[in-house]
Amino acid sequence: MKNMFIKGVVLSFLLVLVASCNTNQEKSTEKEVDLEQIKKEIQARENEFAEIYNSGELKKIGYYADDAITFYQNMAPITNKEERLEFLKPDLNSNSNKISFKTNEVFATKYGAQVVEIGAYTVVDSTNAVISTGNYMSLFEKRDGKYVCLRDMSASDMPFDDYQDEE
Repeated sequence: MKNMFIKGVVLSFLLVLVASCNTNQEKSTEKEVDLEQIKKEIQARENEFAEIYNSGELKKIGYYADDAITFYQNMAPITNKEERLEFLKPDLNSNSNKISFKTNEVFATKYGAQVVEIGAYTVVDSTNAVISTGNYMSLFEKRDGKYVCLRDMSASDMPFDDYQDEE
């Protein structure tokens, strides 16, 4: 009788354990994010950034969070809005070039609060001839229902010799 009681307790424990594992598994998939939807949202942010940048209205760029840090080649990180505007300004004064961005991949946290984007950029001149291409990586965080860029870095595809000649 004692053996039957012990077997019953062990069996009950195993059933409860299996049931709780299945419940946790179901809960974890309920909150999974839709990566395709996030990719569309991030691409929309990139399109908005390019449109504003190409228009020359830098103060309207809402792409970056106020605490964003940008890492460009051969310079110290840009750590605030004023530095970012000063860095971008020379590109826009008498510049007819246009930039576009393409989101290639996104990697999101479980609930989509943060997203890493891997993408590529293209710069064309006034005749739509490609003059520069490169790749970038950006970290976004959802704030007030909208993704904002917290960190980004980019690298040109231009050969190093060509890049040095421009400086």
